[in-house]
Amino acid sequence: MSGKEHNYAVTVTWTGNQGTGTSAYRAYSRDHLISAGDKPAIAGSSDPSFRGDPARWNPEDLLVASLSACHKLWYLGLCAGAGVVVTDYEDRAEGWMVEEGSGAGQFTRVLLRPRVTVAPGSDVEKARHLHHKAHEMCFIARSVNFSVEAEPEIVAA
Repeated sequence: MSGKEHNYAVTVTWTGNQGTGTSAYRAYSRDHLISAGDKPAIAGSSDPSFRGDPARWNPEDLLVASLSACHKLWYLGLCAGAGVVVTDYEDRAEGWMVEEGSGAGQFTRVLLRPRVTVAPGSDVEKARHLHHKAHEMCFIARSVNFSVEAEPEIVAA
């Protein structure tokens, strides 16, 4: 491997023992805490379809959020370097996962829908094109084995 290597360490602590551990499928909560260093902990669970707490983040939410955030960070940096002034950015990302009869499953697609507002005088076509470059550069998108697409909407202020 050439280049720099980065390391990311997190701790996931199960907090769902309701007194009898995993003595039965319905005997325990899927709740957990995700922590990393001194950062605030994230309250996690499983998807409600799998007996999780709908008020907590699940791994599927976090995967889609990671893809969206990575794309946004690359995009904003590329815009700053290219003279495109972004004044607002919101992505309503969505992911699709297929569950097999065995219970195993996998994501098949994530669609990013960033709505980007650029300052007057910014090159709207360049702003649109930089989404392609951001996708090529995003660490998370480059690491998954399913389609990650972007349908950006660029709005000139």
